[in-house]
Amino acid sequence: MKEKPRNQVATNRKASHDYNIGETYEAGLVLTGTEIKSVRAGKINLKDGFAQLRQGELWLENVHISPYEAGNQFNHDPLRNRKLLLHKRELAKLAGIVKDKGVTVVPLKVYLKHGFAKVLIGVATGKHEYDKRETIKRREQNRELQRVLKNNF
Repeated sequence: MKEKPRNQVATNRKASHDYNIGETYEAGLVLTGTEIKSVRAGKINLKDGFAQLRQGELWLENVHISPYEAGNQFNHDPLRNRKLLLHKRELAKLAGIVKDKGVTVVPLKVYLKHGFAKVLIGVATGKHEYDKRETIKRREQNRELQRVLKNNF
């Protein structure tokens, strides 16, 4: 099994199964004090998360960050919406892309960079059921091929 990089906190493995991922962007994540402590501890779930443009700002929704265990009354709401930080031209480009029907923005990874939490977001279009089965079939064929090559050499 592959080990995750040292600074990577969470990945959304379901995103690549459910969506075709196009362009990706690195966005900053606005967090409170107890949220960043929970993120550093790896207590974040991206599974059902998505990003939405509202009034020229990008918001990360439906991402669960568990309350910090030693946080007392200053703890946060686990499912609150969090603002994503992007450059203005990146936001304008995303706004043009997301206008199309069937296109959404999903979080792919959360990682720490120079002490700050960053989110890798991707522009995604939904897969049909037959596309998902094709992806699974291709992955199994590649595994079988790697297994055969490993045994031969």
